[in-house]
Amino acid sequence: MLSVQHVSGGYGNELVVKDISFEVKTGELFGILGPNGSGKTTLLKLLSGILPVRSGDLFINGKKLKEYTQKQFAKKIAVLSQHSSHSFSYSVKETVALGRYAHQKGFFQNWSNQDEEVVQLVMKQVGISNFQHKDINALSGGEKQRVFLAQALAQEPEVLLLDEPTNHLDLSYQKELLDLLKQWTLDHKLTVISIFHDLNLAGLYCDRLLLLEKGRINSLHIPNEVLKEERIKDVYRTRIQKQPHPKVAAPQMVLLPNVYNNGPTYHVTEDMLHVSDDIISLKSPIPLKTLSSGVIGSGVGWHDTFVNRHVHKDYNCSNHIQEMTDFLLARGFEPSDTVGMMTAVILEDVVYKKLDGEGFSIFLVVTAGVGNAVDAARSHLHEVEKVPGTINTWIFINGELTDESFIQSIMTATEAKVKALHDLKIEDNRTGTIATGTSTDSILVAATQTGKMLDFAGTITSLGKLISKAVYECTTEAIQKSQKRKQKC
Repeated sequence: MLSVQHVSGGYGNELVVKDISFEVKTGELFGILGPNGSGKTTLLKLLSGILPVRSGDLFINGKKLKEYTQKQFAKKIAVLSQHSSHSFSYSVKETVALGRYAHQKGFFQNWSNQDEEVVQLVMKQVGISNFQHKDINALSGGEKQRVFLAQALAQEPEVLLLDEPTNHLDLSYQKELLDLLKQWTLDHKLTVISIFHDLNLAGLYCDRLLLLEKGRINSLHIPNEVLKEERIKDVYRTRIQKQPHPKVAAPQMVLLPNVYNNGPTYHVTEDMLHVSDDIISLKSPIPLKTLSSGVIGSGVGWHDTFVNRHVHKDYNCSNHIQEMTDFLLARGFEPSDTVGMMTAVILEDVVYKKLDGEGFSIFLVVTAGVGNAVDAARSHLHEVEKVPGTINTWIFINGELTDESFIQSIMTATEAKVKALHDLKIEDNRTGTIATGTSTDSILVAATQTGKMLDFAGTITSLGKLISKAVYECTTEAIQKSQKRKQKC
C-alpha cells in the first residue's frame, strides 16, 4: 500500500528525518511514536506532501507520490491535522462537503447524487448527522474533531494521516474517535497512519508502531515489542513500567514519579492490629500493594485497610459482595481502600506473629477452623456449597516485592498450610482422606514496597523461609485453638 524508501527531509538545510524506510499495509492502523524533536510531525508532512522529500521516494500502490496530480493525490491521501481550525461560518454539512472537492468534475464543480450520498454516509458513521445544519463554530472541540474527520473521510482516501488526533479531547471522545478509526480499517480497509503522544492509546489500538529517535527509526514492530520497558526508558529518558492491559492483549506503560523514589521505609506491625468479637482489622499508614482472594479487594491492587469479619456458620446471601460493601460502609471503612474477608471462626482464636529477616520482616495473621475441610484431590466428590472461608491468611511483608515474589509467596504459603493440615491429620469428612484446606480459604499478600528488594519467595529463599515458618506455625496453632474450643462445647 504505502512504501517509504530511504526518505530524508526537513527544514532549510537541516535534515530532521534521516534515511527512513518502512511499509504500511492496506487496512492497517499504524502508529508513529517518539519524544518531542524526534521527527514525528516532519515525517507526517513528508508523507502528506506538505514538505518536499530531500532524498528517497514515497510510493502508493507502486507509484511514486510525486507522479500524482493534486486531485489524484487527494483521492489517495487525506490529512486530519492536530489543530483543525475554521475561520468561516460554515454549517457542519458544508464543512464535510469540502472533502468532496477531489471527486467533483468540470469547471463549475457540480454537486452530484454520489457526493450527497457519501457526505450523508460519513456524517452518519461519525455521529454528526443530527447537527449537520448547525454552525460549526457552535460545536464543542470533540464535535469539531468529528466534523473534520468526516471531511477527511468524505475524500474516500486510501490512506488517512493524523497528527495526534486525540489531543485536547476528553477521555470519551478519545475512545470514540479511535474506536471509529479502528472500525474503518476493518470494515473499509482504510489505512490509517497516526502520530501518538499517548503510548497507551498507541499500544491499545495500533497494529504496528514506528518509534523514532533523533530522526531515525529506533524500532518498528508490533506494540508489545516496541513498547519494551527498557527501550521506552532509554528513548524517553524517564522512569516507566510496562504492564499488561487488564482486559485485552495490549501493553500499557505507567509513569513512576520520582517523589516515591526515596521515601521513608514503612513497617506493618502488631500495634496496627485490632481484634474484637466481630471484626479483625488492620490500618496501614500507607497503601500496600496487595494480591488477595478477599470478598472485597480481590486480585492485584493497592489497599491500606484490611478486615476479617466474623459471620455465623449459616451465613447465606445472594449478593455477598454488596452485603460486605454495605457492612464496611456501616463500620466506617472505605471499600475501595479495603481488602475484606469473612470467617465463621471465633475471632479471639486469631494467631499472629512477626518474624525478622535480614533487612526485611513479615507480619502474619491467621484465623482457622476446619469444619468444612476438603481434600483438593477429591473435591469432585463434594457438592458446591456457599460457606464462609475458615482459614484466612494475611501475610504482610515489610519490603519490596516483584510480581514473581507475590505469586511465589502465595505458593509457599499454600504449601506450608497444607503441611500443617497434614501434620495435624485434618480429614475431609466426605472422603476420610487428609484435607489440603477448606472449601473457601482466603489469602492476602500485602507488601509495603519500601525497603529491601525481595526478588523471589520460593520455599528456600530468605523470604520464603520466613513465610513457610510463620504460616505453618500460625495455621497449626489457630487450628488447635479452634479444636480445643469445639471440645469444650
